[in-house]
Amino acid sequence: MNMKAPRGTVDLLPENTRKWQYAEKKIKDICDRYNFNEIRTPVFEHTELFQRGVGDSTDIVQKEMYTFKDRGGRSLTLRPEGTASVARAYVENKLFGTPIQPTKLYYFAPMFRYERPQKGRMRQLNQFGVEVLGSADPAVDAEVIDLAMTCYKEVGLTSLKLVINSLGDSESRDNHRRALVEHFSPVKEELCSDCQIRLEQNPLRILDCKKDREHPAMKNAPSILDYLNDESKNYFERVKSYLTMMGIEYEVDKNLVRGLDYYNHTAFEIMSEAEGFGAITTLAGGGRYNGLVEELGGPDTPGIGFGMGFERLLMALEAENKQVAIEEQLDCYVVAMGDQAEKESVKILHELRAVGIQADKDYLGRKMKAQFKSADRFNSSYVLVLGDEELEKQMINVKNLETGDQIEVKLQEVVSYMKETLQGGKGNE
Repeated sequence: MNMKAPRGTVDLLPENTRKWQYAEKKIKDICDRYNFNEIRTPVFEHTELFQRGVGDSTDIVQKEMYTFKDRGGRSLTLRPEGTASVARAYVENKLFGTPIQPTKLYYFAPMFRYERPQKGRMRQLNQFGVEVLGSADPAVDAEVIDLAMTCYKEVGLTSLKLVINSLGDSESRDNHRRALVEHFSPVKEELCSDCQIRLEQNPLRILDCKKDREHPAMKNAPSILDYLNDESKNYFERVKSYLTMMGIEYEVDKNLVRGLDYYNHTAFEIMSEAEGFGAITTLAGGGRYNGLVEELGGPDTPGIGFGMGFERLLMALEAENKQVAIEEQLDCYVVAMGDQAEKESVKILHELRAVGIQADKDYLGRKMKAQFKSADRFNSSYVLVLGDEELEKQMINVKNLETGDQIEVKLQEVVSYMKETLQGGKGNE
């Protein structure tokens, strides 16, 4: 039987997971600097959460969710995005009642979407995201965008473009909605079947359609920016002014609407401009979603966040020919020859690891020359050589593989010796 990973999924092998760990560590350090805390939510949720939180009219809910019934007949869905789950956890655990506000959260999580697999877009995708709940200050919008840009820059990307837009408050969106219905209704039959439905349910999403993007009606469609009321205009101007103060360059795209129903006010995307990156250039996207928490049964709570795909981040690094600084080096490798020495090497290895030393040994019964080759493959700094003869003398040979220097050390002192040596205190005297 030829067993393969399901379509739209991939195995992350050690040569790749080290790159992921490098990027994750960088991003976690940045989140600490910005005073964000990690949250972990279930991989599956009640289907209604995404129907209400993401929106019935979205492609995610209508076409892309992995939904199933459990043995109790309850409809459950593998999470397709992170914001709704975080908002649900915020309400359920009454995080709005904690003394430290706003609540600033981040997560690393797999997401699941049933769509046509292509490079950088899989059915199981891995996402980093942040959510800030409890503040309607436009400075928070700027902070969230700043955090996202900082993540990309500190991982090593340089060919980036930030695109922003305002979707306005409910009044502005209602006025814009009416204008869109009036604009697209005369050409309704010329639009794709999805957009014909969107015209009734959520006409704003017509602007995000990939099938109808070249339709003449798209070119002169009413812009949301022309329907912003004074409050929404002022909000957007403040966000832009904060970005300018931070030295963050941006472009305003009046057609940027994002694909989820819960967005309002600020919406943004970060794109790769690296040559050869591919047709889908978006690396991350997000925006403000005031009203989502209330929709899920919580108090009126403003929120903003974003999600960035890890697969696309690594694709962008590859497109820019940026090498991830991964240190693949073992501190020491224990070479043992003889039955008693082999047994003793297990104890030595345990004691080395217990004091924080990265160590390994042979488990295939190979000869000494082959064990030294194994140490070279692991790029080990030192080799500890123990035979039955050394064991009788209660000594062990310590060899520096970089310099070739070798020294005999008392067996009972080798762990403390290696610890001091690797910390730079003793060296090869």
